[in-house]
Amino acid sequence: MNIGVPKERRPFEERVGLSPAGVEILTQHGHQVYVEHEAGVGTGFDDREFEEAGARLVYSSEEVFVRADLMLKVARPTRQELDWLRPNTTLTGFLHLAATREDKVEILLEKKITSIAYEQIETADGALPVLRPFSQIGGKMAASVAARLLQNNWGGKGMLLGGIPGVPPAEVVILGGGVVGMCATSAFLGLGAHVTVIDKEMRVLQQVFSRFPNVVTMLSTKRNLEKATAYADVVVGAVLISGERTPILITREMMRAMKPRSVFIDVSIDQGGCAETSRPTTHDHSTYVEEGVLH
Repeated sequence: MNIGVPKERRPFEERVGLSPAGVEILTQHGHQVYVEHEAGVGTGFDDREFEEAGARLVYSSEEVFVRADLMLKVARPTRQELDWLRPNTTLTGFLHLAATREDKVEILLEKKITSIAYEQIETADGALPVLRPFSQIGGKMAASVAARLLQNNWGGKGMLLGGIPGVPPAEVVILGGGVVGMCATSAFLGLGAHVTVIDKEMRVLQQVFSRFPNVVTMLSTKRNLEKATAYADVVVGAVLISGERTPILITREMMRAMKPRSVFIDVSIDQGGCAETSRPTTHDHSTYVEEGVLH
């Protein structure tokens, strides 16, 4: 099989769809792997490493797409990449089709592209093995990002997550007790914050409580969401329904009732976001203020 590994085209996307070690395994099994020039630079892999592993270098994204029967991407394809895809080929990556524009999905259907979304690869027990490490990273990073955004110079209210003697810690509310929620809880507790976890399933809340006895747990109801967000300094959206758009849990009215200059971090934005005020941002314009809350 001809396998293509393009250089990711979206701004600030430095990941690559396959490592040199992966290339070596595939070529040893008789597959031909085409890697775009400098595709791995952002992750520390140079062209020489790919060539030594058995890959053939190509010098344009279009050529990778034209040659490949199977495309190994990371981010969902751009419109240009969709145009380059040959009919009846296979595309893999974090595609997030539930939150993708309908016209892009139509292109995949018209070209009869077999689309494998990494975030939806599921084992028999319901685990998401490919998505899991990225969820762990997202959960851990939520605490670091929140600590920064609470600073005055970032638009926050000027407070520490952990507080100091005489000053209470920040109140952090985490929506969802899955992998992102668990990792975020661990990170926020490590920084000294007071954490509340909200989930719709008692089974999940029991798991959270068993691991973190000092965490407050609440069932996800409209009343509890209103109550928790009203006292929160930081709210983290960690909601996921595999293969579906994230449900809206935080209404605009709830956001308006939050304390001024509080912080809302929506880790679920790649599946559409869990608040009415959520919208995607970029690395160069990473925050915005809506209803007095820093997103």
